[in-house]
Amino acid sequence: MVFWEGYVSDEAMGTFAPILVYWLYAGLYQLLPPLDNYRLHTRREEDDKNSVPLPSVVKGVLLQQLVQATVAQGLFLLTSKANSLGITVQPSIPVQIVQIVIAMLVMDTWQYFVHRYMHQNKFLYRHVHSQHHKLVVPYAIGALYNHPLEGLLLDTFGGAISFLVSGMTARTAVIFFCFAVIKTVDDHCGLWLPGNIFHILFQNNTAYHDIHHQLQGLKYNYSQPFFPLWDKLFGTYMPYNLVKRPEGGLEARAVKAMKDYLNHNNLSVN
Repeated sequence: MVFWEGYVSDEAMGTFAPILVYWLYAGLYQLLPPLDNYRLHTRREEDDKNSVPLPSVVKGVLLQQLVQATVAQGLFLLTSKANSLGITVQPSIPVQIVQIVIAMLVMDTWQYFVHRYMHQNKFLYRHVHSQHHKLVVPYAIGALYNHPLEGLLLDTFGGAISFLVSGMTARTAVIFFCFAVIKTVDDHCGLWLPGNIFHILFQNNTAYHDIHHQLQGLKYNYSQPFFPLWDKLFGTYMPYNLVKRPEGGLEARAVKAMKDYLNHNNLSVN
């Protein structure tokens, strides 16, 4: 039993709930006060380095979500497990948990290799993936700001393959896709807030992905949105230290860059 049963179909929830959750969660971050002491970049950096205005980012995200919704509807229609009475028998909770874990691993695998290839292929990076990196300083609403082709290949196809391989029902997909959306938004929020559960449970988090958006980290930390597994296996893992900025706030500084900084200033690593 779920709260939407009898009001909205699982297929409709699986299509539209992740979109609603995206705007609610990203909007929450957008409405927060400046919180300068917890920002990974100053507001001036965000204004100076990001080359895309917010209205364009919003339009880009809405376009990607339109494509995602269309694919999701078709996918749910083609894979419906409903019986002759229109009822879908739901697996047990333990089975659903296993399916979600499988989907997480499949999504991570797909996104790592597609994401990495988009960096390695100069044509794809220049004409497709570089659109996402126009947000040098990530923020929550821009989490899904991508070129339409990237949105289709990386996120939409990645989600579809995760759904198919895991064998989950549309009802389980509601939970999985909403969780994936929240995690993706949080990874791009640009804030290191005390007690953030994603920072506690996941190595692949806001600071981890922030490294990838910086010049020295472009060829590292491709993994998203859950685990750094593939980065560690394929030598693209770049650890970082959180350093307090003199003017307030924090900076996620790659360990290599940290060592260079300390050596340049004749300091030592603790």
